[in-house]
Amino acid sequence: MQSFKIGVIGNGSWATALTKIITDGGRPVNWWIRNTASIDYIKRRRHNPNYLHSASFDVSLLNMHHDVQTIVDASDLLVMAVPSAYIEEVLQNLRKDSLKEKKILSAIKGLIPGKDVLLNEYLDKNFGVPLLNYFAVLGPCHAEEVAAEKLSYLTFSGIDTDTAEDIAACFKAPYINTIVNPDILGVQYAAVMKNIYALGAGIAHGLDYGDNFLSVYIANAADEMAGFLRKVGVKHIVVGEHEKDAKKKDMNYAASVYLGDLLVTCYSLYSRNRTFGNMIGKGYTVKAAQLEMNMVAEGYYASRCIYNFNKNIGGDIPIAETIYKILWERQLPAEGFEEVEEVLV
Repeated sequence: MQSFKIGVIGNGSWATALTKIITDGGRPVNWWIRNTASIDYIKRRRHNPNYLHSASFDVSLLNMHHDVQTIVDASDLLVMAVPSAYIEEVLQNLRKDSLKEKKILSAIKGLIPGKDVLLNEYLDKNFGVPLLNYFAVLGPCHAEEVAAEKLSYLTFSGIDTDTAEDIAACFKAPYINTIVNPDILGVQYAAVMKNIYALGAGIAHGLDYGDNFLSVYIANAADEMAGFLRKVGVKHIVVGEHEKDAKKKDMNYAASVYLGDLLVTCYSLYSRNRTFGNMIGKGYTVKAAQLEMNMVAEGYYASRCIYNFNKNIGGDIPIAETIYKILWERQLPAEGFEEVEEVLV
């Protein structure tokens, strides 16, 4: 089994949760935190002053620094946990050869805005990171439940499944179960899509639709997401089918990283995308909702990225397109959901 010098890039709620998981297993972390005042606070008080206050750290396991190059140089496994809208800004001053020999673990659940590409494509083009060295960690897993140490599942994806297993072992904790999946592209697209649908679920709630409608909406969103994933080349979008002699079920669409993550993101009160959508449904402008939350809802940026990306692949995604129009073309939420009602079965 490989051992890694782990670096975490980001200090939001998800980065904080992942750092907690790693250090709870007794493993040191090189942690990039932009604000030196936050670094000083964590050293003194043992928790992040801005996110997940209940998550306490053994600071002897933390090597924190405000310079991202310093953290990159000190690490051979880098966990990218910055919102997709800001990752270019964070990485822009790195030396171009900084990441070539590193293993990258993406904790980003979005496409790069303006480029409409996954992080692996961006890193390949700009830093020469091969797909073999790229992995993704996905849920369903809310940072708040990690902080409370409620049992959660993390899926680690990569085409090099042996290394994915070794990476997953770094996240072993009494409250974390890990799963390994070779579908590195499919899981990322699923994460992007579920955030859009969760934002729509929030809009529906804000418009005072009830649970009966929401169940129909999510079922149709799941079907729409399945069709989109087939369009991008995911091969195993079936349910109820497994190899007969397998000791453990093989991966299909009902797995936690696809359908499970969609469900929890649409239903959970911890879901920032659902919260953001709820505000939009209640009449907040996008800007007002962003200021009120003071957190990034990935589904907002993802809706435009997927809308643009889908022009090339021609997926049938009327629900996702309606969410895009509400957020980016100022379609009235009530009017948009009248259109959504017409496509639900």
